[in-house]
Amino acid sequence: MKVVVLGAGVVGTTSAWYLAKAGHEVTVLDRQAEPALETSFANGGQISVSHAEPWANPVAPLQAMKWLGREDAPLLFRPHAELAQWLWGMRFLLECRPGPTRRNTNAVFALASYSRTCLGELRRDTGIRYDEATRGILHLYTEPELFARAHKEAELLRARGYPAEVKSPEECVAIEPALAHARPLLSGGVFAPSDESGDAHKFTQQLAERARSLGVKFRFNVSVRRIEVEGDRVTRVAIDDEVGIDESVRADAYVMALGSYSPLLLRPVGVSIPVYPVKGYSITIALEEGSEAPHTSLTDHARKIVISRLGERLRVAGTAELDGYNTELNLVRCEALVHRTLELFPKAGNPDRAHFWTGLRPATPSNQPCIGRTRYANLYLNTGHGTLGWTMACGSGRSLADIVSGRRPAVDFAFLGT
Repeated sequence: MKVVVLGAGVVGTTSAWYLAKAGHEVTVLDRQAEPALETSFANGGQISVSHAEPWANPVAPLQAMKWLGREDAPLLFRPHAELAQWLWGMRFLLECRPGPTRRNTNAVFALASYSRTCLGELRRDTGIRYDEATRGILHLYTEPELFARAHKEAELLRARGYPAEVKSPEECVAIEPALAHARPLLSGGVFAPSDESGDAHKFTQQLAERARSLGVKFRFNVSVRRIEVEGDRVTRVAIDDEVGIDESVRADAYVMALGSYSPLLLRPVGVSIPVYPVKGYSITIALEEGSEAPHTSLTDHARKIVISRLGERLRVAGTAELDGYNTELNLVRCEALVHRTLELFPKAGNPDRAHFWTGLRPATPSNQPCIGRTRYANLYLNTGHGTLGWTMACGSGRSLADIVSGRRPAVDFAFLGT
């Protein structure tokens, strides 16, 4: 079939790759000049199967109350006179109950674990390189109450067959010696040795090149204006082409992978998905000779940030801000990332040369992405991955290609319309 994929981020590009491997003729449309220049550009870099528990969990409401009024809070809600934001927030609170949390964690874990396997196979088969590291992820806890809860989370991971080792502060420093200065701050940690890290932007760009060798066509500087339907099928997508002229693109099937912007195009044709933009921030610090920076990827649960070494760069990312489609950079939140980085690693490069970035994560209240069929026979979704887009990209793309090809995906996940 001829398939058009809307979006060239890590999710759209992996979808295109697996669709082409399945024998389809694929075209990818994106408004940017290259792949992965929006949400996939400077994320935290983690392949974090061990972080399957969603932000919506039983302790989240109390944490959010504690952070009220703080501009540098890990979770920041900026109220808008917008129904979609309030509905998303209400659904988020409902997902914080123990039952939904268990259900969502199991679903995300299944897809994330499958995706890590798919990524490993892709890396082996293609030789792709993206500053990857397979040293695991060390989850750090500086608050005793969070560390106490982490023991149970580690038990649940082990019950699913995923290794997770509770560590003392001394053992955390043994795993990552660069933490020596931060030893007095640590209550303990959980080490997930099977997790990975790497540069999602570099991965996506290189995978796009390999996809071209399979015949995938990428059209950049193209803005998708609307989806047009007739009966139970999409008939075309209307775009502004590379020089701003109106054009129609027609195919046998269409894949929506436009991240946070997916609902804006789906809503006019009667497809509703619980995706809302959640702004995240990152800093990237070039490591100089003599820098004392971690080699193991880390998650700081007190501040909801992740830290990954990407070659000779240190990436620190996190926080969540519900502020609609506002992409303005908030320097207070960026400086909070710098401050925490120096608190943990005072010699980790020159913070004055840190590069600041922000992007909109396409988040669902449950953390479960929207993957599968819609009410239209030839319109498919692969969006809503929230903070785990890089983690779940390969598994989502491969599963989406299976669904489009009429096969049942290999992973136990509640795909839409199957």
